[in-house]
Amino acid sequence: MALLLNIETATTNCSVSLSKDGETFALKEDNDKGYSHAERLHVYIKALFEDNNIETSQLDGIAISKGPGSYTGLRIGVSAAKGLCYAIDKPLISVSTLEALAHQVSITDGVIVSMLDARRMEVYAAVYDANYNEVRSIEAEILDEHAFETFLEEGKVYFVGNGVEKTKTIITHPNAVFVDGKLPSAREMGALADVKYKKSDTEDVAYFEPYYLKDFVALKPKAK
Repeated sequence: MALLLNIETATTNCSVSLSKDGETFALKEDNDKGYSHAERLHVYIKALFEDNNIETSQLDGIAISKGPGSYTGLRIGVSAAKGLCYAIDKPLISVSTLEALAHQVSITDGVIVSMLDARRMEVYAAVYDANYNEVRSIEAEILDEHAFETFLEEGKVYFVGNGVEKTKTIITHPNAVFVDGKLPSAREMGALADVKYKKSDTEDVAYFEPYYLKDFVALKPKAK
């Protein structure tokens, strides 16, 4: 029975969980303070171990939400996961941020569009069926009235993630269903990470990098 630590920092939600044999039994997360993962992540991890009387040496592996998402958030999460893997000599497992997010929605028909807000009118999005199989891979998509039109013409489309807020101002198709208030969470990572752990589908700790989808762009500060 694999004991895994799961780390999610792709958005403003700083989230960590413990799972055993794919079942999440402890969770600590906070979305109220914006991007302050550098200050909170290690504090949350320590609290999670102390609250559950678990030592890091008892872990079988560490799972990281690999992106896409915030460049800085992903870097912080991956750095923390790598450091722990090196320290206790345990494997690193990567989980798709959008796949884990899709698991927050349960449907019997139609598709789930798992989406994260990008710059301006852009989102990072992937499409999953009712069994969470990927039916369209992750893309950076510019939103307009024709976005996801093919799926909307075929049936219900459930939009989830922090890209929903701006999407629902543009897409008015009657088959569109918007699931508000959802962010990627370590709660859904345990089951996905356990499947990969059992298949020994792990990452090279030295060379693993987050999936940014697009290159980081540093903006010049405005002149005062």
